[in-house]
Amino acid sequence: MEWRDQGALLSVRKHGETSAIIEVFTAEHGRHAGVVRGGVSRKIAPILQPGAQLDLSWRARLEEHIGSFTVEPVKSRAAILSDRAALAGLNAVCALLCFALPEREAHPTLYARTIAMLDLLGQNEAWPVAYLKWELSLLEDMGFGLDLSRCAVTGEREDLAYVSPKSGRAVSAEGAGDWAERLLPLPPELLGVGTGDAANVVEGLHTTGHFLTRWLAHSLGDKPLPEARARLVDRLKRAVT
Repeated sequence: MEWRDQGALLSVRKHGETSAIIEVFTAEHGRHAGVVRGGVSRKIAPILQPGAQLDLSWRARLEEHIGSFTVEPVKSRAAILSDRAALAGLNAVCALLCFALPEREAHPTLYARTIAMLDLLGQNEAWPVAYLKWELSLLEDMGFGLDLSRCAVTGEREDLAYVSPKSGRAVSAEGAGDWAERLLPLPPELLGVGTGDAANVVEGLHTTGHFLTRWLAHSLGDKPLPEARARLVDRLKRAVT
């Protein structure tokens, strides 16, 4: 059994004396693990940095085996390492993908959005807004998409200000009425508009975090969300205050 694909490196751990086990998110084979022989060597270890884009060849005797990778660098994304905030974003993306993605199941739309997200980190100051939208994409691709197209109460498309914590549907200021305090915020950045205000991004992450926990994590046995996401949210909060 063998295939060749491109993918982003999600995690690395040492295996034995000289090898490493890596997890990658690939275009056609989803989240996939394998052994890299000599993965801790001076030649290969610098290539195996989370977020790196790799050309991958995977081979195993049987499909169910973990198999082995040979890797070639495509893009290092090394600029992220010198930017603590961007590095926190990278760690959150990688951790959430390891947390949420089923093994060996292709998610081409999410893959494309993930690569675009990683390419922004350390290169564009607007990446927190892109990250917020990426979390929406993750929810949608995992089967937990929010419906932010119109108000669940009035049916109107204007003046959308809240999200129902139960249904994940948008609610307008008029439709919310006396229930507004029980609803989640819907900043314009979640609707694809807005100025990218940092406080709005943090509000949006509060909303996506609710559904990542109540819907996605619950479907996975109520596992806690990765700490890397909490660290990113804390860093973005500190930038606001």
